[in-house]
Amino acid sequence: MQTFDPTRIRRYLSSFGIIFFIVVLLLIFGTSFWTVVSAGHTGVQSLFGKVMDQELSSGFHIKNPFVHVTELSTRTEDYTMSITQGEGERVTPDAIRALTKEGLQVDLDITVLYHLQEEHASDIYRDVGLGYDEVVIRPLTRSTIREIVAQYSAKDIYSEKRGEASQMILETLQSKLDPRGIEVEDVLLRNVVLPDNLATSIEAKLQAEQESERYDFVLEKEKKEAERKRIAAEGQRDAQQIINQSLTTRYLEYLYIESLKDREGTIYVPTNPSNGIPLLRGL
Repeated sequence: MQTFDPTRIRRYLSSFGIIFFIVVLLLIFGTSFWTVVSAGHTGVQSLFGKVMDQELSSGFHIKNPFVHVTELSTRTEDYTMSITQGEGERVTPDAIRALTKEGLQVDLDITVLYHLQEEHASDIYRDVGLGYDEVVIRPLTRSTIREIVAQYSAKDIYSEKRGEASQMILETLQSKLDPRGIEVEDVLLRNVVLPDNLATSIEAKLQAEQESERYDFVLEKEKKEAERKRIAAEGQRDAQQIINQSLTTRYLEYLYIESLKDREGTIYVPTNPSNGIPLLRGL
Protein backbone atom coordinates (compact mmCIF):
# COMPACT_ATOMS: atom_id res chain seq x y z
CA MET A 1 0.00 0.00 0.00
CA GLN A 2 1.39 3.39 -1.17
CA THR A 3 1.64 5.97 1.53
CA PHE A 4 0.91 9.69 1.13
CA ASP A 5 4.22 11.62 0.73
CA PRO A 6 3.77 15.42 1.07
CA THR A 7 7.37 16.04 0.11
CA ARG A 8 6.96 14.29 -3.24
CA ILE A 9 3.79 16.26 -3.98
CA ARG A 10 5.54 19.53 -3.17
CA ARG A 11 8.36 18.50 -5.50
CA TYR A 12 5.88 17.78 -8.30
CA LEU A 13 4.11 21.09 -7.80
CA SER A 14 7.40 22.93 -7.74
CA SER A 15 8.48 21.26 -11.00
CA PHE A 16 5.13 22.05 -12.64
CA GLY A 17 5.40 25.69 -11.53
CA ILE A 18 8.87 25.99 -13.03
CA ILE A 19 7.72 24.45 -16.31
CA PHE A 20 4.66 26.73 -16.42
CA PHE A 21 6.83 29.78 -15.75
CA ILE A 22 9.24 28.78 -18.53
CA VAL A 23 6.36 28.32 -20.98
CA VAL A 24 4.95 31.75 -20.10
CA LEU A 25 8.38 33.35 -20.60
CA LEU A 26 8.74 31.63 -23.96
CA LEU A 27 5.33 32.85 -25.05
CA ILE A 28 6.07 36.41 -23.93
CA PHE A 29 9.60 36.73 -25.25
CA GLY A 30 9.17 34.33 -28.16
CA THR A 31 6.71 36.68 -29.90
CA SER A 32 9.23 39.49 -29.53
CA PHE A 33 11.45 37.83 -32.12
CA TRP A 34 8.90 38.07 -34.91
CA THR A 35 6.04 40.26 -36.12
CA VAL A 36 3.32 40.22 -38.78
CA VAL A 37 2.49 43.47 -40.58
CA SER A 38 -1.13 43.64 -41.77
CA ALA A 39 -2.04 43.88 -45.44
CA GLY A 40 -2.20 47.47 -46.72
CA HIS A 41 0.12 48.67 -43.96
CA THR A 42 3.81 49.24 -43.40
CA GLY A 43 5.72 48.72 -40.16
CA VAL A 44 7.85 51.49 -38.66
CA GLN A 45 10.58 50.20 -36.33
CA SER A 46 11.74 52.04 -33.24
CA LEU A 47 14.48 50.95 -30.83
CA PHE A 48 14.44 52.57 -27.37
CA GLY A 49 12.55 55.54 -28.81
CA LYS A 50 14.74 56.01 -31.89
CA VAL A 51 12.94 55.55 -35.21
CA MET A 52 14.76 53.32 -37.68
CA ASP A 53 14.84 54.15 -41.38
CA GLN A 54 13.98 50.68 -42.69
CA GLU A 55 10.24 50.05 -43.02
CA LEU A 56 8.69 46.57 -42.86
CA SER A 57 6.32 45.69 -45.70
CA SER A 58 3.16 43.68 -45.05
CA GLY A 59 3.82 40.06 -44.06
CA PHE A 60 5.92 38.03 -41.61
CA HIS A 61 9.27 39.38 -40.33
CA ILE A 62 11.96 38.28 -37.88
CA LYS A 63 13.08 41.18 -35.72
CA ASN A 64 15.11 42.31 -32.76
CA PRO A 65 13.06 41.53 -29.61
CA PHE A 66 13.66 45.04 -28.32
CA VAL A 67 12.36 46.69 -31.50
CA HIS A 68 8.80 48.06 -31.35
CA VAL A 69 6.84 48.00 -34.62
CA THR A 70 4.11 50.58 -35.32
CA GLU A 71 1.80 50.00 -38.28
CA LEU A 72 0.82 52.83 -40.63
CA SER A 73 -1.71 52.45 -43.43
CA THR A 74 -0.55 52.73 -47.04
CA ARG A 75 -4.08 52.33 -48.42
CA THR A 76 -6.03 55.11 -50.10
CA GLU A 77 -7.44 57.39 -47.43
CA ASP A 78 -9.79 60.35 -47.69
CA TYR A 79 -10.00 63.61 -45.80
CA THR A 80 -13.29 65.49 -46.19
CA MET A 81 -14.14 69.06 -45.22
CA SER A 82 -17.87 69.51 -45.68
CA ILE A 83 -20.58 72.10 -45.25
CA THR A 84 -22.89 69.38 -43.92
CA GLN A 85 -22.55 68.67 -40.22
CA GLY A 86 -21.07 65.26 -39.45
CA GLU A 87 -20.14 64.49 -43.05
CA GLY A 88 -16.47 65.41 -42.79
CA GLU A 89 -13.70 64.62 -40.35
CA ARG A 90 -15.09 67.14 -37.88
CA VAL A 91 -18.45 66.81 -36.13
CA THR A 92 -19.30 70.44 -36.80
CA PRO A 93 -19.66 71.97 -40.32
CA ASP A 94 -16.17 72.21 -41.74
CA ALA A 95 -16.46 73.92 -45.13
CA ILE A 96 -13.53 75.89 -46.50
CA ARG A 97 -14.34 79.57 -46.80
CA ALA A 98 -12.38 81.39 -49.47
CA LEU A 99 -12.50 84.76 -51.24
CA THR A 100 -12.84 84.97 -55.02
CA LYS A 101 -11.05 87.42 -57.29
CA GLU A 102 -13.81 89.99 -56.68
CA GLY A 103 -13.53 89.55 -52.91
CA LEU A 104 -16.75 87.53 -52.61
CA GLN A 105 -16.94 84.73 -50.04
CA VAL A 106 -17.67 81.16 -51.16
CA ASP A 107 -17.96 77.94 -49.15
CA LEU A 108 -16.50 74.77 -50.63
CA ASP A 109 -16.91 71.04 -49.94
CA ILE A 110 -13.61 69.27 -50.55
CA THR A 111 -12.47 65.64 -50.35
CA VAL A 112 -8.77 64.79 -50.69
CA LEU A 113 -7.80 61.23 -51.69
CA TYR A 114 -4.26 60.32 -50.69
CA HIS A 115 -2.00 57.53 -49.47
CA LEU A 116 1.20 57.32 -47.49
CA GLN A 117 4.33 56.45 -49.48
CA GLU A 118 5.79 53.38 -47.78
CA GLU A 119 9.42 54.46 -48.24
CA HIS A 120 8.70 57.68 -46.33
CA ALA A 121 6.61 56.18 -43.50
CA SER A 122 9.50 56.35 -41.01
CA ASP A 123 10.05 60.04 -41.81
CA ILE A 124 6.36 60.83 -41.33
CA TYR A 125 6.25 58.91 -38.04
CA ARG A 126 9.44 60.57 -36.78
CA ASP A 127 8.68 64.15 -37.87
CA VAL A 128 4.88 64.35 -37.64
CA GLY A 129 3.42 61.32 -35.89
CA LEU A 130 0.32 59.24 -36.49
CA GLY A 131 -2.01 62.22 -36.87
CA TYR A 132 -0.33 63.56 -39.99
CA ASP A 133 -3.69 64.08 -41.69
CA GLU A 134 -4.61 66.78 -39.18
CA VAL A 135 -1.10 68.20 -38.88
CA VAL A 136 -0.14 68.31 -42.57
CA ILE A 137 -2.97 67.48 -44.98
CA ARG A 138 -5.68 69.65 -43.47
CA PRO A 139 -3.80 72.98 -43.20
CA LEU A 140 -2.03 72.61 -46.55
CA THR A 141 -5.29 71.75 -48.30
CA ARG A 142 -7.13 74.73 -46.86
CA SER A 143 -4.34 77.18 -47.68
CA THR A 144 -3.97 75.80 -51.21
CA ILE A 145 -7.68 76.09 -51.94
CA ARG A 146 -7.79 79.70 -50.74
CA GLU A 147 -4.75 80.43 -52.90
CA ILE A 148 -6.34 78.96 -56.04
CA VAL A 149 -9.88 80.28 -55.54
CA ALA A 150 -8.49 83.84 -55.27
CA GLN A 151 -7.51 83.55 -58.95
CA TYR A 152 -11.09 82.96 -60.16
CA SER A 153 -14.29 84.95 -60.22
CA ALA A 154 -17.34 83.65 -58.39
CA LYS A 155 -19.07 82.87 -61.70
CA ASP A 156 -16.08 80.87 -62.97
CA ILE A 157 -15.62 78.82 -59.81
CA TYR A 158 -19.38 78.16 -59.72
CA SER A 159 -19.77 77.07 -63.34
CA GLU A 160 -17.54 76.46 -66.34
CA LYS A 161 -14.08 76.68 -64.73
CA ARG A 162 -14.85 74.51 -61.74
CA GLY A 163 -13.00 71.52 -63.21
CA GLU A 164 -10.00 73.68 -64.09
CA ALA A 165 -9.84 74.99 -60.52
CA SER A 166 -9.98 71.43 -59.15
CA GLN A 167 -7.07 70.44 -61.38
CA MET A 168 -5.00 73.40 -60.22
CA ILE A 169 -5.73 72.56 -56.58
CA LEU A 170 -4.68 68.94 -57.21
CA GLU A 171 -1.40 69.86 -58.90
CA THR A 172 -0.47 72.46 -56.28
CA LEU A 173 -1.30 70.14 -53.41
CA GLN A 174 0.73 67.34 -55.00
CA SER A 175 3.77 69.60 -55.24
CA LYS A 176 3.46 70.45 -51.54
CA LEU A 177 2.73 67.01 -50.08
CA ASP A 178 4.83 64.74 -52.28
CA PRO A 179 8.16 65.85 -50.73
CA ARG A 180 6.69 64.99 -47.33
CA GLY A 181 5.97 61.39 -48.38
CA ILE A 182 2.22 61.80 -49.00
CA GLU A 183 0.91 61.15 -52.49
CA VAL A 184 -2.29 62.98 -53.41
CA GLU A 185 -4.42 60.90 -55.79
CA ASP A 186 -7.30 63.29 -56.41
CA VAL A 187 -9.07 66.38 -55.10
CA LEU A 188 -12.87 66.35 -55.35
CA LEU A 189 -14.51 69.77 -55.37
CA ARG A 190 -17.91 68.42 -54.44
CA ASN A 191 -19.91 71.59 -53.84
CA VAL A 192 -19.59 75.35 -54.16
CA VAL A 193 -22.01 77.48 -52.15
CA LEU A 194 -22.44 81.18 -52.91
CA PRO A 195 -24.55 83.78 -51.10
CA ASP A 196 -28.20 83.32 -52.10
CA ASN A 197 -28.58 86.57 -54.05
CA LEU A 198 -25.30 86.03 -55.87
CA ALA A 199 -26.14 82.44 -56.79
CA THR A 200 -29.52 83.56 -58.19
CA SER A 201 -27.97 86.30 -60.33
CA ILE A 202 -25.25 83.98 -61.64
CA GLU A 203 -27.79 81.29 -62.55
CA ALA A 204 -29.92 83.92 -64.35
CA LYS A 205 -26.86 85.14 -66.25
CA LEU A 206 -25.87 81.61 -67.20
CA GLN A 207 -29.38 80.92 -68.45
CA ALA A 208 -29.31 84.11 -70.54
CA GLU A 209 -25.97 83.10 -72.02
CA GLN A 210 -27.32 79.66 -72.89
CA GLU A 211 -30.34 81.23 -74.62
CA SER A 212 -28.05 83.57 -76.56
CA GLU A 213 -25.87 80.66 -77.64
CA ARG A 214 -28.97 78.76 -78.74
CA TYR A 215 -30.18 81.70 -80.86
CA ASP A 216 -26.70 82.04 -82.40
CA PHE A 217 -26.80 78.35 -83.27
CA VAL A 218 -30.24 78.67 -84.92
CA LEU A 219 -29.13 81.77 -86.86
CA GLU A 220 -25.96 80.07 -88.06
CA LYS A 221 -27.99 77.05 -89.11
CA GLU A 222 -30.41 79.25 -91.11
CA LYS A 223 -27.49 81.04 -92.80
CA LYS A 224 -25.98 77.73 -93.84
CA GLU A 225 -29.34 76.52 -95.17
CA ALA A 226 -29.81 79.73 -97.19
CA GLU A 227 -26.29 79.36 -98.59
CA ARG A 228 -27.03 75.75 -99.54
CA LYS A 229 -30.21 76.77 -101.39
CA ARG A 230 -28.37 79.58 -103.20
CA ILE A 231 -25.63 77.23 -104.35
CA ALA A 232 -28.21 74.66 -105.48
CA ALA A 233 -30.12 77.34 -107.46
CA GLU A 234 -26.94 78.54 -109.13
CA GLY A 235 -26.04 74.98 -110.07
CA GLN A 236 -29.48 74.39 -111.58
CA ARG A 237 -29.29 77.66 -113.53
CA ASP A 238 -25.84 76.83 -114.89
CA ALA A 239 -27.02 73.35 -115.89
CA GLN A 240 -29.97 74.81 -117.81
CA GLN A 241 -27.70 77.24 -119.63
CA ILE A 242 -25.40 74.43 -120.67
CA ILE A 243 -28.34 72.34 -121.89
CA ASN A 244 -29.84 75.29 -123.85
CA GLN A 245 -26.54 75.99 -125.55
CA SER A 246 -26.03 72.37 -126.54
CA LEU A 247 -29.54 71.73 -127.99
CA THR A 248 -28.68 72.29 -131.70
CA THR A 249 -30.63 70.72 -134.59
CA ARG A 250 -27.94 68.15 -135.31
CA TYR A 251 -27.70 67.19 -131.63
CA LEU A 252 -31.48 66.68 -131.48
CA GLU A 253 -31.30 64.52 -134.61
CA TYR A 254 -28.54 62.49 -133.00
CA LEU A 255 -30.60 61.96 -129.88
CA TYR A 256 -33.58 60.88 -132.00
CA ILE A 257 -31.49 58.36 -133.91
CA GLU A 258 -30.02 57.02 -130.67
CA SER A 259 -33.51 56.48 -129.28
CA LEU A 260 -34.48 54.43 -132.37
CA LYS A 261 -31.72 51.85 -132.13
CA ASP A 262 -33.46 49.86 -129.41
CA ARG A 263 -36.83 49.72 -131.20
CA GLU A 264 -37.66 46.51 -133.09
CA GLY A 265 -38.42 46.84 -136.83
CA THR A 266 -36.47 50.05 -137.29
CA ILE A 267 -34.60 50.32 -140.62
CA TYR A 268 -31.83 52.84 -141.12
CA VAL A 269 -31.91 54.49 -144.60
CA PRO A 270 -29.10 56.88 -145.56
CA THR A 271 -30.18 60.18 -147.10
CA ASN A 272 -28.62 62.77 -149.31
CA PRO A 273 -27.21 65.53 -147.09
CA SER A 274 -28.15 68.17 -149.62
CA ASN A 275 -31.82 67.35 -150.12
CA GLY A 276 -32.69 64.63 -147.62
CA ILE A 277 -33.79 62.14 -150.30
CA PRO A 278 -33.08 58.50 -149.39
CA LEU A 279 -30.15 57.00 -151.23
CA LEU A 280 -31.21 53.66 -152.69
CA ARG A 281 -28.29 51.75 -154.19
CA GLY A 282 -28.86 50.44 -157.70
CA LEU A 283 -31.86 52.65 -158.49
